[in-house]
Amino acid sequence: MLTVSNQALNLPVSAIRRLIPYADAAKERGIQVYHLNMGQPDVDSSPQALDAVKNNQMHVLSYTNSAGDKALREGMVGYYAKLGIDVNPDDIIVTHGGSEALQIAIAATCDPEDELIVFEPFYTNYNTFAVQNNVVLRPITTRIEDGFKLPEMSEIEKHITKKTKGILFCNPNNPTGCLYSREDIEKIGQIARKHELFIYSDEVYREFCYTDEPHFSALQLKGLEENVILLDSVSKRYSLCGARIGFVVSRNPEVMKYVLRYAQARLCVSTYGQIASVGALDTPKKYFESVRKEYIHRRDILLGELAKMDGVICPVPNGAFYAAAELPVDDAERFAIWLLNEFNIDGKTVQVTPMAGFYATKGMGKRQVRLAYVIKEPDLIEACRCLKAGLEAYPHRLS
Repeated sequence: MLTVSNQALNLPVSAIRRLIPYADAAKERGIQVYHLNMGQPDVDSSPQALDAVKNNQMHVLSYTNSAGDKALREGMVGYYAKLGIDVNPDDIIVTHGGSEALQIAIAATCDPEDELIVFEPFYTNYNTFAVQNNVVLRPITTRIEDGFKLPEMSEIEKHITKKTKGILFCNPNNPTGCLYSREDIEKIGQIARKHELFIYSDEVYREFCYTDEPHFSALQLKGLEENVILLDSVSKRYSLCGARIGFVVSRNPEVMKYVLRYAQARLCVSTYGQIASVGALDTPKKYFESVRKEYIHRRDILLGELAKMDGVICPVPNGAFYAAAELPVDDAERFAIWLLNEFNIDGKTVQVTPMAGFYATKGMGKRQVRLAYVIKEPDLIEACRCLKAGLEAYPHRLS
């Protein structure tokens, strides 16, 4: 009998993309769909990145170094230096986006049945990467009522076992928009030092912090040079999602030795993506200031509109471009599908992402959705109008 693998059978369906067929069907019926479901920024990509590709004079589109183009790795050394992070080119390996960075980092450091502590809700594909590597995620639940803040050290330590290999987190957080402080990261560092654990720090939203306190990277932790593995990407920072360029960054030479072996197995990453990324390093400060200001504006619009909806709970997100909201509905996925299948107002509806798939604990997040405020102000307001009307019309609304 021809069968697929057990691993394939256990691979989760993307919580972010699984409802796209419903949205496509709605569009085919002539319904305008506002997308709050996917973290695809609509802000212009870095002009410097696009110009680097346009002005390229290559005659042969050849392989690059498996570790990544030297100019890009050296350029990233300068980028990190401006953040107070001291690394060298050998500490950086270029990957197919931040996703492959995490896939390779887990593969290079974890054996089957090893455990990683995660704070749920977490980026849904962490589940996928764990299954691909036969690794077990041990979730610690953070709660919407508390703004998804990290638990106390003692609570984290309760989840550490002989099989625990490390702590994996995203800061600023996808899907909640929660921003962990320097004190939060230092607390994780203390635990990692005490129990000899890796820290897998996903920092792809570093530029999107909305407090006066600067982002504090796990790579800035003192005395943990062997422990920290940074996962990074150009996708959000420069609005270059399609470039598919990410990075594994670590000062642990043994880890990087084997990360490189995995990188060699897939030969190299996109040449044009790397060219764009080298160009993006020349993006001026005013670009980031403008983008940050725009996202704060959009966030405040979204929060203001959600405040007009009875029964909706949404803590203030201080990073990334996501908000996690709890809705007065029986089931967020059922509601999200209903919005696309059965509801419209003036020929318009909205797509949201149910958050159950961002949890490892069964039953959690059933009434929650992730809202990505990545569309322009008029569309965002109209999307919220659709959401409000949908909540009022939904036949399974909770009183």
